[in-house]
Amino acid sequence: MNKLNLQIFIEYKINETEVAQYESVMQEVIRKLPEYSAENIQWFVSTDQPNLYVEMFQVPNIAHYKALKKLRKSYEHPIFSQLDKYIEGGLDRLNCWAFQTKQIQE
Repeated sequence: MNKLNLQIFIEYKINETEVAQYESVMQEVIRKLPEYSAENIQWFVSTDQPNLYVEMFQVPNIAHYKALKKLRKSYEHPIFSQLDKYIEGGLDRLNCWAFQTKQIQE
């Protein structure tokens, strides 16, 4: 059986005065993600754009992606909603995309 893995890419900018608090909350977010079948979790900060953060991880299928995207932008989720006060423009400015691996032809 060929399992579809989607690479998820989440990007947002953190308010300059909130970076330390955001990074603390992100430890909780990262611990929570595997409960939603997220694997290979990575977390980055941009070297070119101050306070721009990116999360990357994989989920098994499009249904997991859609459910997790909805939760990550939810104001009701007890952990994920905490990011709203740190992101410039709030959760509405949290950008989330799913990418499917393309095979390279040799």
